[in-house]
Amino acid sequence: MIAPRFRRGRLALCVAALLALVAGCDKEPGKTEPPKVNTYTRATWEALPASSDADLIAGFEAWRSACERLARDPIWSAPCAQATQVPRDAAAIRAWMKAQLEVYSLRNARDSADGLITGYYEPVYPGSLEQGERTPVPVYGIPEDMIVVALDGLYPELKGKRLRGRLEGRVLKPYDDGATIRANGVKAPVLAWLTDPMDLQFLQIQGSGRIQLDDGRQLRLGYADQNGHPYRPVGRWLVEQGQLKQEEVNMGSIRDWAAANPQRVPELLASNPSYVFFALNPESAEGPRGSLNVPLTAGYSVAIDRKVIPLGSLLWLSTTRPDGQPVIRPVAAQDTGGAIAGEVRADLFWGTGAEAGELAGHMKQRGNLWLLWPKGAPLPNSAPASP
Repeated sequence: MIAPRFRRGRLALCVAALLALVAGCDKEPGKTEPPKVNTYTRATWEALPASSDADLIAGFEAWRSACERLARDPIWSAPCAQATQVPRDAAAIRAWMKAQLEVYSLRNARDSADGLITGYYEPVYPGSLEQGERTPVPVYGIPEDMIVVALDGLYPELKGKRLRGRLEGRVLKPYDDGATIRANGVKAPVLAWLTDPMDLQFLQIQGSGRIQLDDGRQLRLGYADQNGHPYRPVGRWLVEQGQLKQEEVNMGSIRDWAAANPQRVPELLASNPSYVFFALNPESAEGPRGSLNVPLTAGYSVAIDRKVIPLGSLLWLSTTRPDGQPVIRPVAAQDTGGAIAGEVRADLFWGTGAEAGELAGHMKQRGNLWLLWPKGAPLPNSAPASP
C-alpha cells in the first residue's frame, strides 16, 4: 500500500502549495500585512444594549429550541442541560446567561464592530405539480448525476469545503452552472412548476419557500444542495450594467426591472452561476428548517458565516428595521447562506409570506453582534463543529 500513501502525500503537498499560492495572491508587492485583528474581543454584560423582556424571552426560547441537537456538542451540552431548567422568565434567563456565558464583541478585519444585517423570509409563490403554458419553470430536486466530495475528510484545513461535480469517464468535472441548467435542464426530479423565472431565483436566494397550488394546498420546499458554483448577487450585475444604483437594490427593484425588461431576464439570471436544488418538506405550522435542521423562529433566528460563528450559537444583535425602529435582542445562529460572509454579518429571518418579504427585501442595515459563548470553552476558531 505504498503507492496510495505516496499519491496522497503528493496531493497533500499540492493542496498546501495551492493554499499558500491563493493566500499569497491577496498580497500586493511592497505592502506589509495589516496587523491581525482579534475577531472575538472580550466585552462585559454591561456593554450590551438593553433588550426588552419580551425580546429576551423570545430570543432565548428560539435558541433553546435547538438544545436537543446542541446537547451532542461538548461545548453546549452543559449549558443546554442547565437551560432546560430555566423558567420562561426574563430575570431567570438573564441570571442563567450571566452564570453560563461570556460576552465577545465580533469585529471585522478593520477592527470595527459595525457590520451588515440583512433579512430573508419564506416566500409563497403560485405554481403547479404539472408543467403548463402558465407554469413553465421547473423546481429541481437533487440531480442524480451530481457527486459531492467533502474535502475536510482528508484535509482538516479545508473544513466545510465541498466539491460538486459530474463524472466523465474517470474524471470529476465541475457541475453545470446556472445558465446551463436553465437552458438544458438537468437529470433530477421536478418537484413543482412555477410561473415566473424570477420567483425561482428568489426562492433560491431565500433557500426555502412554499408553492401555492390551485387546489388550495401548499408545497413546502427546503434547501437540499447547490451546484458548487459561487453565488453572485443579480443586484450587483444590475449595478454594474448601470441599470440600478447601489442604494436602490432590493428585491422589489430587481423584480420591477425584470418585469420591465423581460427580454434581458436570461442575461440577468446568467450573471449568477450558482443554482440551488430543493427537497419537499412536510407541511407544518413551524418555520422552515435552517442549516441546523431546526425550525427557524421569525425575528429571532439568523443565518451566519459558520467560519466565524458555529451553528447553534447564541448571539446578541443590535440593529434597526428598514423604518429605523431598533432591533435589540438575543438571536439564534441556526442557518447559513451563500451570501452571508464575514465576521459582523447576519441575515435575520422574518417569517413567511408577503409582509415578511417586504421587511426582508428592504433590510440592509448597519448593526453589531456579540457572541455569547460558554465559559471556559475554546473560542470558535478552535472549537469542534456543531452538529
